Amino acid sequence: MRNPVPVITVDGPSGVGKGTLCQWLALRLGWHLLDSGALYRLTALAALHRGLALTDEAAVAAVAAALDVAFLPGVDEMRILLDGAEVGAVLRSETTGDAASRVAVLPAVRAALLQRQRDFRRPPGLIADGRDMGTVVFPEAGLKLFLTASAAERAQRRYKQLIEKGMDANLAGLAEEIAARDARDAQRTVAPLRPAADAELLDTTGMPIARVCDWALTLAARRLSIPVIP
Repeated sequence: MRNPVPVITVDGPSGVGKGTLCQWLALRLGWHLLDSGALYRLTALAALHRGLALTDEAAVAAVAAALDVAFLPGVDEMRILLDGAEVGAVLRSETTGDAASRVAVLPAVRAALLQRQRDFRRPPGLIADGRDMGTVVFPEAGLKLFLTASAAERAQRRYKQLIEKGMDANLAGLAEEIAARDARDAQRTVAPLRPAADAELLDTTGMPIARVCDWALTLAARRLSIPVIP
């Protein structure tokens, strides 16, 4: 039976404005939000909290399947809750990142998280942020958006973020890293980074985020018959 709850998927590489757009849409429409990129880190963190060995595939997969997580959009920054507690800061740590890379290679964990992502689809609707939301996780979504931007602009955006946080950054190095990651993502055999055949594409290079949001909202109103006020 087809799920009647509407979904808007927003895919694309990092640094194109997906996160900001998804938070804005979730707030504007009053819909649920899924940040798929955080789920492996959340799974690893939850497993560590429970004292599990990250090599115990069955146990970690069980954690992934029952992950108690919420993504709460905000005007400035999204809050991420795990088991009711805010974990945004620890989620970005090197320790959590390393643990996430270890659980991400486990097939049972990947399968569990695929279903867990689909479980986020609840009334009145879902905004799904990721890289394969429109191609793998929600291929039947009513509106699929795919954002791009030049590697140079994305490097500039990342450079600005790091400098604002008081961290060292090399603009040229960031640009090279982004270009290399794009190539890897596009060529990987499992869920390569590519737009769905029926996705709406937008290059956000040089575009104010307000224009990106207006574009998405206009499409949502037209494609999903959502009663929104421009």
